[in-house]
Amino acid sequence: MTRQRPQVVAFDVNETLLDLAPVRAALVEAGQPESLLPTVFARTLLTGIAAASLGDWCRFRDAFDAALAQVSDLDGPVRTGIADAFGELSPHPDVEPALRRLAAAGVRVVTLTHGSPGVAEAALERGGISPLVERCLSSEEIRAWKPSREVYLWAVGRCGTTPERTALVAAHGWDVLGAQRAGLTGAWFPRAERSYPAVYAAPHVAAADLGAAVDALLDLP
Repeated sequence: MTRQRPQVVAFDVNETLLDLAPVRAALVEAGQPESLLPTVFARTLLTGIAAASLGDWCRFRDAFDAALAQVSDLDGPVRTGIADAFGELSPHPDVEPALRRLAAAGVRVVTLTHGSPGVAEAALERGGISPLVERCLSSEEIRAWKPSREVYLWAVGRCGTTPERTALVAAHGWDVLGAQRAGLTGAWFPRAERSYPAVYAAPHVAAADLGAAVDALLDLP
């Protein structure tokens, strides 16, 4: 199937748009190695996605707390303080120019996360780029986690578009795969992941960086 230039581009939030440095710093302040963050983040996703796949559900924040408790001896109040650092995130430097190119081309931009509501909004405001984003969507509203097909189609419905004219940009291969299985155009670029998982169907767009991913979407017919 030939992919079409999207009318709406949805962006994953954590890592894709936002730098997790404040969470890493909070871990270090609590006496943990900064290398612990990838483990905790991955275990958070495992916890939430596994629960959702079994018909259960938990908040991202609760999954993060459970994951951190599994790999550290930090007590509850300290873990809470580390989780609060998600409220201090800021966009990566390459985010603003990428969003501005989409805005200049007349393409609508939204964020789509299973993370806590308010995190994306606060970070976009902190980065001075809130006007470039039409809306911030969290699947907590429907008690679901990506990569469930339900999440992507819910986002499409909220935007009043169709899967064929909607794209999902993410630095996580599993997120891109989920979007593509729901009929959206998927675009992947590396941040924490150095390569797209070879066991997945290829992404519609694979680019060297965020800017190149956006350019590739704008180049679609």
